[in-house]
Amino acid sequence: MEALAKKLGLRTNPTIFFTSAGIMILFLVVLLIAPGPIGEAFGAGREWIVTNLGWFFIFGVTSWVAFLLWVALSRFGAIRLGGNDAKPAYSNISWFTMLFAGGIGTVLMFWGVAEPISHFSSPPRPNVEPYSVEAADDAMSFAIYHLGLHTWAIFTMPGLAFAYFIYRYDLPMRFSSVFYPLIGDRIYGPLGKTLDVFAILGTLFGVAVSIGLGTQQINAGLTELFGIPDAVITKVLIIAILTAVAVGSIVAGLDSGVKRLSNINIGMAVGLMVFVLFTGSTVFLLRAVVETFGLYISNLLPMAFWNDTLASYTGDDGGWGWQGSWTVFYWAWTVTWSPFIGIFVARISRGRTIREFVLGVLFAPSIFTLIWFAIFGWSAMQIDGIGPEAREALGEQAGVLSQAVGESVPLAMFAFFENFPGATLIQGLAVVIVAIFFATSSDSASLVVDMLCTGSPDPGPWQQSVFWGVSEGMLAAMLIVLAGDAGLTALQEVITVVDLPMFILVFTMMFALFRGLAQEKLSEVRVGSPPRPEQL
Repeated sequence: MEALAKKLGLRTNPTIFFTSAGIMILFLVVLLIAPGPIGEAFGAGREWIVTNLGWFFIFGVTSWVAFLLWVALSRFGAIRLGGNDAKPAYSNISWFTMLFAGGIGTVLMFWGVAEPISHFSSPPRPNVEPYSVEAADDAMSFAIYHLGLHTWAIFTMPGLAFAYFIYRYDLPMRFSSVFYPLIGDRIYGPLGKTLDVFAILGTLFGVAVSIGLGTQQINAGLTELFGIPDAVITKVLIIAILTAVAVGSIVAGLDSGVKRLSNINIGMAVGLMVFVLFTGSTVFLLRAVVETFGLYISNLLPMAFWNDTLASYTGDDGGWGWQGSWTVFYWAWTVTWSPFIGIFVARISRGRTIREFVLGVLFAPSIFTLIWFAIFGWSAMQIDGIGPEAREALGEQAGVLSQAVGESVPLAMFAFFENFPGATLIQGLAVVIVAIFFATSSDSASLVVDMLCTGSPDPGPWQQSVFWGVSEGMLAAMLIVLAGDAGLTALQEVITVVDLPMFILVFTMMFALFRGLAQEKLSEVRVGSPPRPEQL
């Protein structure tokens, strides 16, 4: 394999690169040959995992939030990620825009209207009347729970572990480095390489799901604007075009490509949010933003431990009901591509203290997410009608967005903008924002996967990253083809099954990081010098 890598002009670990590429290509071939049986297998696997291990996902992510806050507020929070004199490489604004755009920008565009409206029309908790004030409060609480602190804890956990072991111990920028306190020098052997390969495959699948969601929404927007058919071939063409854009950004590099795209995209997204705020019911929304903070804070603890335990007694099939399709899916999907975001955030966070890192990555995007959902979610529910009197006054217009979400989740945002001035222009802008988020996620992931292969923060030859960028597009396209009309359901099945081993590994990171931090009291541990195995 080393000879082949030299012949192709690659600068990477041949075992990790070719094994990952080979398994991914094999999976694509199997998808093409037998999409039906593969889809059925993933469906059965997802049902078993959700029914028997859903509680583990809920408990695991909540424990990460608690652990990260403890680390940040403890004496370990003053540890600098890098040399003691290291300075942050990026300003706070650029740092935030890059981690956010590479994280869940596409998700907010996809679910900003659809999730609150879904919970508003079909409340998660039993005995809550749809379209009521209580249903509206619950809808906002659950939407922000899914995409607030808990989601960013899933990114922060591996991100902090990567940054700590890579910058404090001077270990390779690989997934296996995080487990140094547990397996020692075996991170350089077959065990370590197996972990690295698994992280690369998990990242590819996780990003493929994100690309799949973004593609569905772009197609829905183009259908609304230009009447372009909502079909599999259209989605495949969208993936091909935007993958080409992402490849161009990859060639430009992290500072020129990814940073520029991130800054532009966040600026456009903020502009869209401000537009909704000031062209909608401004005073109502400002009051709602403040109130939503209170809703989130008061409901966070109960939601964090809610396991839908009584679902089997309320008539839901399988004993999990609503939460299996929402919370468990969110955690499974997010954890699958958490190594990508973790490495990416670690790469752009050298020089920051652990306290800066944890509080910044946890709270800055979570606050933005809360404001985003408060503005878009409350606006959407107001349009649908909150309470019987409002719905009666709206007449036939009551529930228009709920109907749109029921027909097509990707169409929800575009149906929402029909209620604002300059609807066509704003819908077009929304398509552009989703497309750029798509490209940013793809090029960020490609650069990170290349880092996982090379073990270096500096990217290898451009053809390596381009290969991974094209691979992500192909994998997303094949998942779309496999999914057919039941696109989102099929993507959920794939990602839940792929995630379980990754979830266990990220859960283990918590213990590895704690053990590593405990060594900081040893005088022998210096920056760039890991403790000897016998000290662990």
